[in-house]
Amino acid sequence: MQLESDGGLEAFLNELVARFEDPSYIEYDPIAVPHGFDDPRDQEVIGLYAALLAWGRRDTLLRNLEDLCERMQYRPFRFVREFSPDRDAASLSGFRHRTFQPLDAVWLTANLGSLLRKHGSIEKVFVPNDTRGQAIARYAIERFSQSVLDVPGTPRRLAKHLARPSTGSACKRLNMYLRWMVRPGPFDLGIWSSIPRDRLVLPLDLHSGRQARRLGMLTRASNDWRAAWELTEVCRQLDPADPCRYDLALFGIGAYDVRIPADLLVDG
Repeated sequence: MQLESDGGLEAFLNELVARFEDPSYIEYDPIAVPHGFDDPRDQEVIGLYAALLAWGRRDTLLRNLEDLCERMQYRPFRFVREFSPDRDAASLSGFRHRTFQPLDAVWLTANLGSLLRKHGSIEKVFVPNDTRGQAIARYAIERFSQSVLDVPGTPRRLAKHLARPSTGSACKRLNMYLRWMVRPGPFDLGIWSSIPRDRLVLPLDLHSGRQARRLGMLTRASNDWRAAWELTEVCRQLDPADPCRYDLALFGIGAYDVRIPADLLVDG
C-alpha cells in the first residue's frame, strides 16, 4: 500500500523510536538476556532461545530464561555445541515455558548442537557463506527452521516452535531475533553482517498489528506473513535503509500505553 501522510505520522513514529531505542528499556525486554553476555557466540545462542520463548508475561519469561541460563552454566554456546541427549538431558529436565516443554528443550538443544558443530555458528545456519551480505529474511528463516526440523528423529511437535514463511506464519519471534542480531545498538545487538538491515521483515503479532491498523499502516486483516511484508513495505517508505526500526515504535505504543494523536488515527 502507498502511505498517505503529510509527515505527521513519520514524525510521530520517529519520536517514538528515539524514545524506545534506549538502553534504559533493555531490562524490561527479553533482549536483556543476550545483552547479559559478552561473547557474541553466547549472545546469538541464548538470544535464539529468548526470542523463541518470547510470549506471555515478560516477568515470567525473564525468570524462566534466567533459569535456562543457570542450567546452561552461563555458557550457552558451549552448552549447546557440546550437548548430548544421553549425557545432558537431565540438565533440562523440568524446564518449561508455557507450551514449551522439557522434551522441546532437549530436542531443540540437541538439534542446534548438531548444526553448530557442522556450521560453527547460528548465523551460518540462517545464511550460508555464498549469500552473506545479500540474504533476505524470508529465506533465512525458512532455511533455519527447516534445518532444525530436518534432523532425523525430531518429533513433529517441535515444528510449532519454529515458524516458517512457507506455512503463512508471520514468524514474529524469528523476525524479532533477526532484528536483534542485525540492527546495531544501543538496543539491538548488531553482531551479524550476513543480512542487510533493509532486508529484514518487521516482527508482527496481534499487538503491533492492532497499532499499525489504527495508524493506517496495515490493511490486511490477518496477522500472517503477507501482512508482515505489507507493513514492512510501508515502513520502507519512511526509512528504506532500516524499516524495522519502526518495530520499536509500534511495540512501545501498546506496551507503554502511548497516546496516538487523534489526527493520525484511522481506526479506533
